Amino acid sequence: MGGLPARVLGVGTALPGGAVDTAALAGRFGMNQVWQQWVDAFIGTRTRHLAIDLATGEQRYSLADLAETAARQAIEDADVSVEDIDVVVFGTATPDDLMPATVNVVADRLRIDGIPTFQLQSGCSGAVQTFDVATALLSTGRYRTALVIGGDVIAKHYDVTADLTGVPPEELVNYVLFGDGAGAAVLSTEEREGAPVVRSVLTRLSGLDRQPGQVLRWFGIVDRDGAAVPASEDYRAIAESVPVLAREVADELLDDLGWARDEVDFLLPPQLSATMTAKITEALGFPAAKEVSRVADIGNNGNALLFFQLRDLVPAMSAPSRAIAVAIESSKWIKSGIALEAA
Repeated sequence: MGGLPARVLGVGTALPGGAVDTAALAGRFGMNQVWQQWVDAFIGTRTRHLAIDLATGEQRYSLADLAETAARQAIEDADVSVEDIDVVVFGTATPDDLMPATVNVVADRLRIDGIPTFQLQSGCSGAVQTFDVATALLSTGRYRTALVIGGDVIAKHYDVTADLTGVPPEELVNYVLFGDGAGAAVLSTEEREGAPVVRSVLTRLSGLDRQPGQVLRWFGIVDRDGAAVPASEDYRAIAESVPVLAREVADELLDDLGWARDEVDFLLPPQLSATMTAKITEALGFPAAKEVSRVADIGNNGNALLFFQLRDLVPAMSAPSRAIAVAIESSKWIKSGIALEAA
């Protein structure tokens, strides 16, 4: 990366409520033991955290609630103050409202004002895109410290009164695959001993002439009673495409930096599901890398997941060490990744 290098000074995360296991979901939606076995075999996610009360459907946490908690934790972890923040970048697929932007609600709660704020509408690649935007801005020298945030509250799209018997897999998978959460990191051009340097960030649209692998819809007054479902997945297309795209990301990052595969100490693989993550990790072929993965116990919480991985990674990185993170968005097929180094 050109210009001034950015370092990760601190990371914060937030989850809503307690862990919800698959048996609790099965009980709520009237699904049988065979359904639970299907989840264990094909999804592999044991627990997830939901921003709604599963019994009533009441939303207990907003995205802004979770993002504020994660951001405060990141700022404290970085040992900076809100006055030090020069720019805020937020990535999400599920903002609380179309307007005002959730990034500005969170900034207001943090008492941040008078600086640029950006909200990126994106799926799982949005967390990496926040790094891309922030590091580009920091490299100009106009800004010194950035707060990047990612998160999603997907459970607000659930109908807890739904009868899921007979529901096709492309709709059913959304009830077990996802969780809710938020994460944040403080990036800075400040020299800080032990803080990993962001060596490269990659984001590439790869969806030309391809059907979306995932669709998440907003409904207005006119179309809210239509036949379209709020969320759907082409899980077969995702299973086929994500490993290929992930390999392309890893190869490009390595080529860009001149790193060999056996020189990478940590791998943060895509976090679609526990089962898929295991397959992708094997296919990526990093022989010496320790896997940093959280999806099995917190579910796929979209733009939050990279930050949960980073929260585990950053304290574990000691000089010299290198890390590669990969995230793939299946909605319109975006591949993304980050390379970090503690030198």
